[in-house]
Amino acid sequence: MTEHFDVVVVGAGISGIGAGWHLQANSPARSYVILEGRDRLGGTWDLFRYPGIRSDSDMYTLGFSFKPWTDAKAIADGPSILRYLDETAREYGIDRHIRYGHRVKRADWSSADARWTVVAEQDGAERRFTCSFLFMASGYYNYARGHAPAFAGIEDFRGEIVHPQFWTDAIDYAGKRVVVIGSGATAVTLVPELAKQAAAVTMLQRSPTYIVARPSEDGIANWLRGKLPAKTAYGLTRWKNVLLQQYFFRAMRKRPEKAKQAIVDMVRKELPDHDVDTHFTPRYNPWDQRLCLVPDADLFASIREGKAQVVTDTIDRFVANGIRLASGETLEADLVVTATGLEIQLLGGAVISVDGVAFEPAKHMTYKGMMFSDVPNFAISFGYTNASWTLKSDLTANYVTRLLNAMKRRGMRQVTPRVEGPLEAAPFLDFTSGYVQRAAGQLPRQGTRKPWRLHQNYTRDVMALKFGGIDQEMEFSNPEPAKQAAA
Repeated sequence: MTEHFDVVVVGAGISGIGAGWHLQANSPARSYVILEGRDRLGGTWDLFRYPGIRSDSDMYTLGFSFKPWTDAKAIADGPSILRYLDETAREYGIDRHIRYGHRVKRADWSSADARWTVVAEQDGAERRFTCSFLFMASGYYNYARGHAPAFAGIEDFRGEIVHPQFWTDAIDYAGKRVVVIGSGATAVTLVPELAKQAAAVTMLQRSPTYIVARPSEDGIANWLRGKLPAKTAYGLTRWKNVLLQQYFFRAMRKRPEKAKQAIVDMVRKELPDHDVDTHFTPRYNPWDQRLCLVPDADLFASIREGKAQVVTDTIDRFVANGIRLASGETLEADLVVTATGLEIQLLGGAVISVDGVAFEPAKHMTYKGMMFSDVPNFAISFGYTNASWTLKSDLTANYVTRLLNAMKRRGMRQVTPRVEGPLEAAPFLDFTSGYVQRAAGQLPRQGTRKPWRLHQNYTRDVMALKFGGIDQEMEFSNPEPAKQAAA
């Protein structure tokens, strides 16, 4: 049996829930379903269960535009974010549109029928859906596998090894010697939390990352909430944080050496007796990779108090009692946490085809950071690399509803981005992070001019996606049968 919906949304994380709201608010006549491969909503915030899991963006921008974040903490823990998502889905009735345990395996577009056929697996059986528009809100990384480098001698280690993506409550670290391999957002989150109960915690990094401390609470936001209605206070705080973030991002990119010095000097104030040059001074410029945020300087506090340490070295091999470094030193460990990164996977691993031809993202240009050249009625939600994910996913969902409404008004069943004229290709993500570089060959490309250029700028995207035109290098075609016959 095949079910038909106007829109199929894949994924019930932040992007999918936001898409549901925008469809209901802006295209209420359109039917939709959200297919979620897991047994509950939340995406990242349900998958990751490691100690201290939290946002690395403030919740006034990571939260939805339509649902005020009202907790005191702006940098929120994972369980609080999951409660917020649950509450949002229930409050707006989005949860009634979610089909859990439906993992999308493939989707095939037919121009003749002007529809997608989507095949999902549920309890080992295939479930088929058709839709006019397919919206992938499935994130950007592989939920089933994290990045795991091949370390020599790993079979000799007598302790426990775990990747944070697969942390469970059964993992006991109290009173143990723990080594966290990595220096990114996950590592700097784990270390201060593990240090509360572990005997000793070492963050082992191959090279340093820029680390910035900020308060976990936004004093201005909390003050505004006491004076103004929740939605007004939330909206003002959201724009305050957006504009401040954009200002600092532009300033850091314009004067990278000055920015680098300012960040490193902040660390020196936190750790006056430590070797900041070795352990906290990266070789690259700020925002060549995403900055790491530590709320209330908790990482630095755990280091100052002697509960944690940072070691900058490379791994020679694992040994029975820990990790031997290239320098010859051995870090003794009972538990090793490999915070070594994610594995990028677009489209949730689904196989996509257009009129019988396999869709390979690397052979296509991205249109406004959300659609692909020559692929009809198809969009993905992909957030910002220099700001909160939700800011872009919110604009993307709104733009999709604009296209749906335009198709209905014009009596057209198909909307397809088409490259008109010369277009130079550029990388989809201008980032030097390992997870991006490892997946470079799989990622789509972007252009060097509008509308094929991906802006990492919320204010510009608001104007282009929310208020700008929709016809630039966009083809509306495939009239509805009745209008086709009349013509």
